[in-house]
Amino acid sequence: MDTEPVRFDTKIAVLLRSDLEPWQRLNVTAFLVSGLGTTLPEVIGERYEDADDVSYLPMFRQPVLVFEGAKETLKAAHGRALSRALPCAVFMADLFTTGNDRDNRAAVRSVPTASLDLVGLAVYGPRNGVDKVLKGARMHP
Repeated sequence: MDTEPVRFDTKIAVLLRSDLEPWQRLNVTAFLVSGLGTTLPEVIGERYEDADDVSYLPMFRQPVLVFEGAKETLKAAHGRALSRALPCAVFMADLFTTGNDRDNRAAVRSVPTASLDLVGLAVYGPRNGVDKVLKGARMHP
């Protein structure tokens, strides 16, 4: 069995707007990372099994780092993620008032890219690229 620590050349990161309520931070994070696992199979590890051979769903193969920043930090990070063509998921403030996926997608569709009122962003890619996208953000406390 290999005992060396696993190092990744990629990074999964979530950037949350710093003025969110605690329940909103959790909700936004869960929604954002769900997009990565459904479209980027390489981020998903193997199934888990306990000592009694009960099988559990696989999860991300690497940690998800959570950051926070002001509204302006989020807007700048979004622009940098798009300019680098990194896979990303977005969560707008308006999505707190919708109750289903169809309405969520319609709400995002109705707003031009530059006008999105972002409260969260998930991004995946090479470590150095994600680090550049997150410039100005700080680790979530």
